[in-house]
Amino acid sequence: MAISLSSGMGGTKNSSVGIDRLRIDFDINLKRWFDRNIGLWHSKRQYFFDEDKAINLEMHINVCKLEQIETGFQRYRFNWWCEDEKDFFIKNPTYKSEGEIIAQLQGHQLIRNCSYLSDSSGISNIRQVDEHELIFESNYENWHVLEHTRLIDQDKFRSRTIYSWFNDKLKIVENHHEIRIKNPN
Repeated sequence: MAISLSSGMGGTKNSSVGIDRLRIDFDINLKRWFDRNIGLWHSKRQYFFDEDKAINLEMHINVCKLEQIETGFQRYRFNWWCEDEKDFFIKNPTYKSEGEIIAQLQGHQLIRNCSYLSDSSGISNIRQVDEHELIFESNYENWHVLEHTRLIDQDKFRSRTIYSWFNDKLKIVENHHEIRIKNPN
């Protein structure tokens, strides 16, 4: 069996172990998973900050696929906004009530033009648990973020759990239950 590994930088390495016709391209599974997320989502969130009480918040997220550029890497746009709870964002200025992230999928990395907790660009390493769940691991500006995202019930729902450490201290734990409102398909 031969396995094709993508370095995320356009190159492919072949490791031949037997029959070449059983080639596996890991990038296809990730693209398929991201495409399953396209659409408008209603996100019901619960935040835990240090020792504070849990805070509930509702937002909307729109995920769309952008035209592929000449590099051959797939790009996505993530827009989010909150219609209520403006007080949450005053008390927690690290978060934004609305915004946009453009991300490019390169192998097992998601290259973002900015991050949720910062305006700086970032790279998330991706691990695929199974066909329904991915784990994203990101590091930027003293933040270490671990996000588990699972598609549920034929992609009608998403469950996200996010752990954020700042300077090696767990600062934020988030639980998101997301319901698909609109599917472009």
